[in-house]
Amino acid sequence: MEGSEEMVVAVIMVGGPTIGTRFRPLSFNVPEPLFPLAGHPMVHHPISACKRIRNLARILLIGYYEEKEFTLYVSSISNELQVPVRYLKEDKPHGSAGGLYYFRDIIMEDSPSHIFLLNCDVCCSFPLPDMLEAHRKYGGMGTLLVIKVSAESANQFGELVADPNTKELLHYTEKPETFVSDLINCGVYVFTPDIFTAIESVFANREDRANPLRDTSFESLYSSTRTSVPKGFVRLDQDILSPLAGKKQLYTYETTDFWEQIKAPGISLKCSALYLSRFRATAPGLLASGDGTKKAKTVGEVYVHPSAKVHPTAKIGPNVSISANVRVGAGVRLINSIILDDVELKENAVVINSIVGWKSSLGRWARVQGDGNYNSKLGISLLGEAVTVEDEVVVTSCIVLPNKAINVSVQEEIIL
Repeated sequence: MEGSEEMVVAVIMVGGPTIGTRFRPLSFNVPEPLFPLAGHPMVHHPISACKRIRNLARILLIGYYEEKEFTLYVSSISNELQVPVRYLKEDKPHGSAGGLYYFRDIIMEDSPSHIFLLNCDVCCSFPLPDMLEAHRKYGGMGTLLVIKVSAESANQFGELVADPNTKELLHYTEKPETFVSDLINCGVYVFTPDIFTAIESVFANREDRANPLRDTSFESLYSSTRTSVPKGFVRLDQDILSPLAGKKQLYTYETTDFWEQIKAPGISLKCSALYLSRFRATAPGLLASGDGTKKAKTVGEVYVHPSAKVHPTAKIGPNVSISANVRVGAGVRLINSIILDDVELKENAVVINSIVGWKSSLGRWARVQGDGNYNSKLGISLLGEAVTVEDEVVVTSCIVLPNKAINVSVQEEIIL
């Protein structure tokens, strides 16, 4: 039924606090999905991308954070985008396919013809309308966004083989030990409601395996899963994509744009830069500019919250985002950094390759810096909430937990 009345629902998986350990000490204060990248919560970027889908009925966030953590954000973003956004709390982790299935009745309330499934910890340009168009042409059950990466890094992700002409997914393997392909899964999907039947058959197969008298042709597909899986837990990659590859059910849509998985705070600096540069094309009004006369001089892409006070002699950028109520003093220099709410940076302080936590303060001529290696644990400096760096103190490549006062220079330390 091609037609304008077809509705689409978008589901964004936001995970839960058990996964958030990799984001410490920042996740002490705020759920990882609400951590700001380019001045907006991480989850805001996929949500605003969903707004570009035609006939979008609503957006559902699924996770196992407490509901109160998302209440304010969900109501403000629903108002801002004029699209209903709702947070659904799982009783326990169900895996991405299991979580989808757990809330199938709510997802299907609008009888959507298509369901988008996105992961919150993915940073990309989310080409959703193009994916949907390709998916309709392929005529399969699902289409996954894929990207080419270097052969060395491919094994950190789900590697796949697709037919170069038809784009059918022929083979899928999660984090393989030997090289399969430089095409990887981006964690962005569009499905028809048939996905629920596919997930149901996973449950049915498990029942059959538990009952050895009944054997099915799927047996061989699943006998390789060595560990017993918790009830109701279905992984999209191993349980759905791998078994259905090569059955004319799943197809791929390749992006040549940027893509990152946000696995650690260092990567969030890189992703903030990617989103800021994307604003240049999609939302130039969000970027600050100044030449150092009335407004601070900016270099490259910079986001400054309207409530922040920035001295005109400061110099900011490239890749800096400054959150609410930040006070930036005279002569301050900021490069490649995220400054969170209520931070005070006194005269001539310098911040490079760093994240400065909520309510922290840097004294005069203080310096917080990292070497900018996003993948190494101490490649950036990271100050937790309410950290004070005294005048003229230098903090290099350190992680500082909340409520600490640093009065001597430190290097490559984790300060507990």
